[in-house]
Amino acid sequence: MFVAHIPAGYLLSRYLSRGHPDRKALILTGIVASVLPDTDLLWFYLVDNRQTVHHAYVFHWPLFWVACAACAWAVARILHWTRLYPFIRVALACLLLHMVLDSIAAEILWLKPFASYEVNLVEVPARYGWWVWNFILHWTFLLELAIVLAAGIALWRDMRPAPARQMNHG
Repeated sequence: MFVAHIPAGYLLSRYLSRGHPDRKALILTGIVASVLPDTDLLWFYLVDNRQTVHHAYVFHWPLFWVACAACAWAVARILHWTRLYPFIRVALACLLLHMVLDSIAAEILWLKPFASYEVNLVEVPARYGWWVWNFILHWTFLLELAIVLAAGIALWRDMRPAPARQMNHG
């Protein structure tokens, strides 16, 4: 995935936060969480010199994020910070959504560190010199564009002013 993580995180967190008083903060949490795994690209480019596929790093291990969420949940429970539960739930959902979306056209180690089994639904063939074109010109990029379009429509609806309430004159 190149462009759909943030829009997908917006859509999922928007859905999960319906009716919650902290909806905007939950949506922001979901958006940040939806792109958080790709912060490992800093290590990939600045430290590792592109020696390891960044999807093999711990930030792309789904069980790492499940463990982090379980620890956060336990701390929140011990400290009676129940207000954090929805934030942990939205963050974990968006983090795992990132892995689901990456699993479409790239390898994700869903059971790491316990197993090195890679999940990759579609193999994107290397046809073009610049690796990015292989993904942008593959049919799976249409799925990304559909997610971006759906998020754009949802955002447009969310940003519209609420209709004025009609006064009951009777």
